[in-house]
Amino acid sequence: MRTFTIATLPGDGIGPEIIREGVKVIEAVEKGFDSFKLNFDYYDAGAAFYRDTGVIIAKEVEEAMDSADAIFLGAMGLPEVTLPDGTETQGIIINGTRKRLNLFAGVRPIRLMPNVQSPLKGKDKIDFVIVRESSEGLFASFMSGANVYDKVYADTMIITREGTEKVTDYAFRLSEKRNGRPSDGKKVVTCVDKSNNFTSQAFFRKIYNEVAEKYPEIGRDYSYVDAININLILHPENYDVLVSENIFGDIISDMAATLVGGMGMAPSGDIGYDHAMFQPAHGSAPTLAGKNIANPIATILSGAMMLEWLGNKFGVEDMVKASEIITKAVDQVLINGHLTRDIGGDTSTSDFGDYTVEEIRKLI
Repeated sequence: MRTFTIATLPGDGIGPEIIREGVKVIEAVEKGFDSFKLNFDYYDAGAAFYRDTGVIIAKEVEEAMDSADAIFLGAMGLPEVTLPDGTETQGIIINGTRKRLNLFAGVRPIRLMPNVQSPLKGKDKIDFVIVRESSEGLFASFMSGANVYDKVYADTMIITREGTEKVTDYAFRLSEKRNGRPSDGKKVVTCVDKSNNFTSQAFFRKIYNEVAEKYPEIGRDYSYVDAININLILHPENYDVLVSENIFGDIISDMAATLVGGMGMAPSGDIGYDHAMFQPAHGSAPTLAGKNIANPIATILSGAMMLEWLGNKFGVEDMVKASEIITKAVDQVLINGHLTRDIGGDTSTSDFGDYTVEEIRKLI
């Protein structure tokens, strides 16, 4: 049996509640296999920890994250807890980890799940992935922007050849594994940029085209970032994988999540060659904390992404199968009508986790 260590940071607000369900589901699916086991090591960090101790994340916690096989995060941040410069604390943990471990690919799956209503009437074929470059772009200025006597502030967008090559190559390899866009099954990678106005963005598109030459069987597509928000609303079925600079991907992935029921349905992974971190794409929702009403689906599916990544990285095929079982179980819970409050039902956070475990037991 292969044992994996997972550095687990529940975080703030609803974070501990949703992480509890994510871990519960993974531990349930583990029972169907004797080839792997995940050990979850829990650590305190985040806004509440900073408020109480003056420390956002301890050095030894960062070291534990760096040495773990993967990182599993809940939700980070509290709006009333800020740093002296006005920014929130979660960036130190999330962006700091992305840079430190070179987690260059921010992977945001967007899929309309069974029995969930999209605000797009008549659209029921939504299944694409946004891949954002997560280590540079506008976020390259994180914690290092210019401040001129508190009168002028400036952040700089940095686009490198290496960073763009890596994230674009990841996007094309991801498209190879998928079933293509829902409209016609064609595998396509869409380059999202603002190359008509900015030389850094024209450079991003240039590198995209160079990488695309290695994947002649994958279709090329282009969209300016302002236009993609229109096109994703009008024709989401026409998209397979989208790749973009950091801040653009951050914005369009949140917008895209609303097309499939909201942020509670949006898992994510920050993935590099040697390390990866998985977390729901949504925030800490402190007004919902402790009420057992938060949607745990994004966290549960982030856990499924973690199993898939670990399985592929370490050659444990059963972990990939376990990931698929979790996804099928979540879909079946939704088919059975167990919807959380944010998507029109009244199922509690813990009940949704329990229902998912019940479906897993039927599948393993």
